[in-house]
Amino acid sequence: MHFHGHNHGHQKGAIGQQLLRYRVVAMVLELGIVVHSIVIGLGVGASNDVCTIKPLVAALCFHQMFEGMGLGGCILQAEYKTVKKAAMVFFFSITTPFGIALGIALSKTYKENSPSSLITVGLLNASSAGLLIYMALVDLLAADFMGPKLQGSMKLQIKSYVAVLLGAGGMSLMAKWA
Repeated sequence: MHFHGHNHGHQKGAIGQQLLRYRVVAMVLELGIVVHSIVIGLGVGASNDVCTIKPLVAALCFHQMFEGMGLGGCILQAEYKTVKKAAMVFFFSITTPFGIALGIALSKTYKENSPSSLITVGLLNASSAGLLIYMALVDLLAADFMGPKLQGSMKLQIKSYVAVLLGAGGMSLMAKWA
């Protein structure tokens, strides 16, 4: 007696689970970046000090580029339809300018150093930063670092750790001026 069976249903289920995970990661990352971008834009728009604005714009461009690359990779992995991809790209692209416009509009009433403004901005920054750190470490880096390709090569692991440390150091250096 010979049984020949395939477990295609299980394989489809695993692929569907992974796709769902990618989609959740992309949406949560988008949410974190959107909140973060609006808050940063608000700070840039409300600031009246040119010495503060120039380094903020430089830091903003630098880190928006890397956020965009990370989010773009997540959006591609999530295999969304074109309309959904376009909507996510649109929201990523428009949130910082929206925050800047909001900051400019509120600059007369928004007191940058008032206790309520500092608490509100601090809470929004802390929540979006925590969300982004979680996403980076748990959903993005952990998946790559625990994958078979990286686990099979000590040389690749060392290069990856050095790249992560250089990236974190570069961002910390940029934060000095922001």
